[in-house]
Amino acid sequence: MDQLLQHLVNTLILGGTYALLGIGLTLIFGIMNVVNFTHGALYTMGAYLMYLAVTALGLGFFLALPAAILGGLLLGAVIEFVLLRPLRGSDIDTTMLVMIGAGIVLQSGTLWIFGGVAKSVPTPFPDAPLHLGPVSVSWLRLFVLGAALALIGLTYALINRTRLGLAMRATFQDHDTAALMGVNVRLIYTATFAIGSSLAAAAGALLGPVYVVFPQMGGLAELKAFAIVILGGLGNITGAAIGGFILALAEELGAGYISSGYRDAMGFLIIIAVLVFRPTGLFARAERIG
Repeated sequence: MDQLLQHLVNTLILGGTYALLGIGLTLIFGIMNVVNFTHGALYTMGAYLMYLAVTALGLGFFLALPAAILGGLLLGAVIEFVLLRPLRGSDIDTTMLVMIGAGIVLQSGTLWIFGGVAKSVPTPFPDAPLHLGPVSVSWLRLFVLGAALALIGLTYALINRTRLGLAMRATFQDHDTAALMGVNVRLIYTATFAIGSSLAAAAGALLGPVYVVFPQMGGLAELKAFAIVILGGLGNITGAAIGGFILALAEELGAGYISSGYRDAMGFLIIIAVLVFRPTGLFARAERIG
């Protein structure tokens, strides 16, 4: 029982960052109908921006996190403006090829700039974990959980409680009608891609200090983001958030009760089952609303 409680706590911590990855990816697809193959590279960039902000700029750990998120936001806006805006109206195959190429360029650039040696991000938290009965958790992981939940809440508030969110939801429903009603659809596309990119960067900035930072870290994260989106249903933000926690739970239970080597495999076994029995996702509806 104690081991199960520990796995559930670990699920919450890991699921929060997975939810950020999934929400960012499904937000971009739901509004822009773009499959973002730079998502893993943006996750990696978030981790490296966190590392640079702490070690090179000396901002301090707590200021480095918003700086890394802002960097991901700006990088996402540049990618949309330079690569996606000229391709607006092109077929999805062309867009996918361009995004795959952009992801490879970003990953290769990261390797060229920072090298292949893994780097660790200094943190202000004590090494001694917090003990809550039979459960122990590090202070860093508690911070990661709190920050991830706060960012998820802010994203929901942005989409459902602001004028920008209203314009994003209108564009999601029908971009032509939204444009006729005065919505600047181009600006909404840029904002959407930037926000989705910042969420990927936030996930990297949060998990980078927990593990280590290296150029290829985004590859598996990108696959997991797609798995989360498949679980939740394409374009379904609530489903993506829940899917992130489901994937984390599958990984924790698989690693704890079967073998640590099956940590990543368990999540993808669930994806295969979902694709076979419910291809639209566990939480898909007849009409998805942002």
